[in-house]
Amino acid sequence: MAENLFEGLPPPSVNPPPPSSSSIEQREPQLHSKTAASADCDAPIPVLKSALKRPKPVQSNPEAAAPAEKKLRFKTTTDASEKQVIEAMQKIASHIKTPGKFGKASKLALQLIRAGSVKPETIDHFFAILEAAMSSPTSCTDPSVRGEYHALFSVTNDVSECLNKKQKNQLTTWTIMAVVANDLFTDDSFVFSKASGRIKEIISNLPVATEDDDLEEAATLENETKTATEDGQIKSDKSSAVPLEETSKQEFDPFGLDALIPSTAKIGERRKGKKEAGTKIKEEEETKRFLKSQREALITCLEIAARRYKTAWCQTVIDILVKHAFDNVAKFTSRQRDAIGKLWASIREQQMRRKQGKSITGKLDVNAFEWLQQKYAGEKISIRHAVGGSGERRAQQWLG
Repeated sequence: MAENLFEGLPPPSVNPPPPSSSSIEQREPQLHSKTAASADCDAPIPVLKSALKRPKPVQSNPEAAAPAEKKLRFKTTTDASEKQVIEAMQKIASHIKTPGKFGKASKLALQLIRAGSVKPETIDHFFAILEAAMSSPTSCTDPSVRGEYHALFSVTNDVSECLNKKQKNQLTTWTIMAVVANDLFTDDSFVFSKASGRIKEIISNLPVATEDDDLEEAATLENETKTATEDGQIKSDKSSAVPLEETSKQEFDPFGLDALIPSTAKIGERRKGKKEAGTKIKEEEETKRFLKSQREALITCLEIAARRYKTAWCQTVIDILVKHAFDNVAKFTSRQRDAIGKLWASIREQQMRRKQGKSITGKLDVNAFEWLQQKYAGEKISIRHAVGGSGERRAQQWLG
């Protein structure tokens, strides 16, 4: 027999009678108090906005969680030994000759300078990097690597105190080619004017060219025009003359006793004098070589500036630059003087064409300076130096 599920429970209560009016009045204040208390309990507690932010998950291994990104990074400091630095410089020198690898190799060379690895102990190896970079004189003006050359040789001047006199002279010439010449390709008028001012300053500091410089230039031109057969004959003559000199020395001193004779004081003084004379000759040769390379670099800069003469805002600066070079033409060799003369004649022709309203394009090509020069050339200046007065002094002298 199934058990009674309602066993042990009290019987159902009878429906309560309807409440009277007195009981309702007694319960109303109790309900008001309960509703107020429940309203106070249900009111939300104010929460700060900072507490609503989602906390960042703590990563035990951030390197493993984040994906690895391949980036080209260079250390700002280095603790490499001198041997490792020298090996790195030798590798850079072997790769910097290639135009495709020049960008990366030059950045590594710059990093060596900024890390302080270029010292008197390693300066010769670093100078070999610069020699390899400038193995081709025209490569520094290549548009693809022009900016890298400019950055490399601009920063290299910071370590120039470690170089000797010969290396400093060579660096000066390379700086003209890699920095000043590349500034002439800029689109900034201020940079272009600054580069032009540096060229004028270098030209002013040059000494006057001598006849020896002209003769040396003519000799180098003759050597360049020699054929390969003549060079081969000279080499064969030198090779045949060497054994004759050796045999004559052997016949003069067959037993080698001259080396055993003690040197006297006079011989020592002669050797000292010869050594001093040799050092002076080397210094003079180095000075001549430096001036020659500097003049050639300046001629290259003038040629680059002349090619930009079609740009309107460059014309006035180029006019002043070429005019300055023509006024100091005596400081160049004969061949360079001819080049500067032709360049100045071309500039003068372009000026006359612009003043006549003619140009290559057939349009009126007059820059702002020349337009103002023509405008105020017929004006009169008053006593108070005001244009348009009743004075008779003209503005031609004022505008050149």
